[in-house]
Amino acid sequence: MSELNLHAAPSRGAAGDAAPDAGEQFQEHGVQRHLSGLPLKILTASALSFSGYQLVVAAFHPLSSLVIRSLHVGFLLMLCFLLYPALKRGKHNNIPWYDWLLAATGFALGTYQWIFEADLIQRAGDPSTADLVVGTIVVALVFEAVRRILGLALPLVCGAFLLYGLFGQYLPDAIAHRGFGYDQVIGQLFTGTEGIYGIPTMVSATYIFLFILFGAFLEHAGMINLFNAIALGLVGHAKGGPAKVAVISSGFMGTISGSGVANVLTVGQFTIPLMKRFGYTSVFAGAVEATSSMGGQIMPPVMGAVAFIMAETLNVPYVDIVKAAAIPAILYYVTAFWMVHLEAGRAGLTGLPKEQCPSPVAALKKNWYLVLPLAALVAMLFHGFTPMFAGMTGLALTAILILGAAIAAQLSGMAFRYVFWIALGLGAATFVKLGIYPVLAIIAVLAVACLWVKGGRKTLHTMKSSLVDGAKQALAVGLACAIVGVIIGVLTLTGAASSFAGFILEVGANSLFLSLLLTMIVCLILGMGIPTIPNYIITSSIAAPALLKLGVPLIVSHMFVFYFGIMADLTPPVALAAFAAASIAKDSPMKIGFKATQIAIAGFVIPYMAVYDPALMLQGELTVAAVVYVVCKALLAIGLWGAASVGYLWAPLKLLERLIAVVAAALLVAAVPLTDQLGFALAAVFLAWQIMQRRKLAVA
Repeated sequence: MSELNLHAAPSRGAAGDAAPDAGEQFQEHGVQRHLSGLPLKILTASALSFSGYQLVVAAFHPLSSLVIRSLHVGFLLMLCFLLYPALKRGKHNNIPWYDWLLAATGFALGTYQWIFEADLIQRAGDPSTADLVVGTIVVALVFEAVRRILGLALPLVCGAFLLYGLFGQYLPDAIAHRGFGYDQVIGQLFTGTEGIYGIPTMVSATYIFLFILFGAFLEHAGMINLFNAIALGLVGHAKGGPAKVAVISSGFMGTISGSGVANVLTVGQFTIPLMKRFGYTSVFAGAVEATSSMGGQIMPPVMGAVAFIMAETLNVPYVDIVKAAAIPAILYYVTAFWMVHLEAGRAGLTGLPKEQCPSPVAALKKNWYLVLPLAALVAMLFHGFTPMFAGMTGLALTAILILGAAIAAQLSGMAFRYVFWIALGLGAATFVKLGIYPVLAIIAVLAVACLWVKGGRKTLHTMKSSLVDGAKQALAVGLACAIVGVIIGVLTLTGAASSFAGFILEVGANSLFLSLLLTMIVCLILGMGIPTIPNYIITSSIAAPALLKLGVPLIVSHMFVFYFGIMADLTPPVALAAFAAASIAKDSPMKIGFKATQIAIAGFVIPYMAVYDPALMLQGELTVAAVVYVVCKALLAIGLWGAASVGYLWAPLKLLERLIAVVAAALLVAAVPLTDQLGFALAAVFLAWQIMQRRKLAVA
């Protein structure tokens, strides 16, 4: 067991810096400074203050919505300028004076909406000179912060929209607007809730931060090791077992982390070397992990940040988004699992020896308490509680369990432990009836008790690291949410979204498939340079309303855009997940990106199937028979696509056999008269032929 190194996931220190490891050379978001001494203490204190502020907001909601958003952006700007240097080259072990100034300015201006809240309400629509000056500085700081973390692509796209808002009246008539003054544009972006403080920032300041923190707590508590042990015990000994472990472990990790790249850099530390050790090439090992990790963004219950933004944008309960995503997410992982199985069969790769695989039951017995917060979160979401309440409950329960486990470990006798856990459970249950105060009291008592028990201080250090890590992980998401407010603000002010939507409607009048194809291409192209959140917001603002008018259900149209925004992170040349995997696999990111696209290729059909048959996303007029039928059809289509892509089923496939498989799968996707019948018939012929070929090989 020890040689499998289940504890290979990177640990983090007090400031949240990853310990040196294979993945350290790749950083998902910009280049971080390596601080020590007083600057590190200030950074840590700032991150703890940010997490503390967000927890107070979640627990008590003491401020108005606009003030909560502006302070959230203020914290984001402060931490960004402290942590990320202006240039990638050079030494980054200190903070220059101008970044101290930018950090202080960013945070100070984040309080502007709080200090002048009443005045801003009174002069709504008529900003003062001070409003315009502060608004201009804040917008500029947001652009610079995003450039440092996410690179130039997103600021350039948002900058183009900003220039359109300022000078669009001089463009050709087909795309021009009537013209807006500087005060109108800055007022739209800064003083109201349709610019940088819009819905994406509101969601980042409430739901998203809580769920990021929730994932950070579970990671530090050892959830990754538990997931790896369960996956290894379940499928490690099967054909191609190490790669199947990567798929299942990454799927589990996706339930608590909405970041695909973060999944690669945590789970991949264990799975990629394991796959290489058992015969998979570096390219295939990295591609499997990249593909599997990206699915975390559509894996309930936490999903990615986009899911929360989607729920708020569509004004539907978050659980509706979870239900719509559930079957496609499972099918995505079935796709990855199937591709791994076929590749293992084609290459003749075996699994691990049975005796080297841990027992999943034993792993659960040892760390059973880590599963409870996730189970509570799922139960509360499906019982109608808001994401904020469910997230706060899950976070509080995680904190109680981590602290309680440290104390319970020191109790002698099983009876005392049972009494302790029962008492703790009853105390935590008071949250639903009596609110947050009893829970905070329990956490405080347990934290004080940990000061005096063996290993308790280490547990408190883990809690502190989780709070710091949560704040740092929220930077990229939060700032992306803020800057895409520029796009939303300009589109709202000018009404420009209707032009592109009209073009899609014009194409869709002749062919819905061409409209879907056009939307997919836009998503993939945008995704080559910008993260999933702005990708979704841009394309959903423009394309989703047009798809709705073409008869695609609202949630399905938004999920279509969301799904392909995720797939863009696997698509070269800018495939972040592939670059992250390459840093561990030690191979070409481009090769890994193209291989990951091949592994995920069967998954490209799932959104199309959902459009043509919304029962796949539990939309429309549902019956059990309709859902079972479309899921079975999707599984068959995925199976055929996978076999055609790999060139292997029970035996190697010739070119003609691969073409037949592709045609059969395509017919199953297009839900128009007779295509299903033809698809099933062709699939039956293909499978019958493969069975005959398999028997011939067996006889030979």
